[in-house]
Amino acid sequence: MNKCFLNQLATTLLLLVLVGCHSTSSPVSAGIGAESMTNETPPATYLKVDNDLLAERITISDVKHRRINDLLEVNVELSSQYDQSQQLQYQFNWFDEQGFSVEPGKSLWKPLEIHGLQSTFVRGIAPSAKVTSFNVYVRHASPKV
Repeated sequence: MNKCFLNQLATTLLLLVLVGCHSTSSPVSAGIGAESMTNETPPATYLKVDNDLLAERITISDVKHRRINDLLEVNVELSSQYDQSQQLQYQFNWFDEQGFSVEPGKSLWKPLEIHGLQSTFVRGIAPSAKVTSFNVYVRHASPKV
């Protein structure tokens, strides 16, 4: 094969790879909202935590979403990466198409105990049909006084 043909072939393959990697929709960020949700969005992008230690101990391993009566319903699988039980709280934050919060501050903190290396599902239903994306905020539960 001649050198010119190989150069053209390499350039064509490179362009195909670059075009194939281009995405037209933005994933949900970990706390700021986003434009929309996609099936290709990595589950970790939906998680927001309050400290680095907790970020090492809890992950999102799966996210499922659907529309029920125009409301976004999500089912998030949280997985413990820690070998002991953790007392946590979580809340959903909801965002519209432009990434603005929908009804901020109205989502209640819910308790969650997750045992060592266990996975569990948490479910949320958006408060409005305007919601197109979300994140789930997880924090350590405050010790009872």
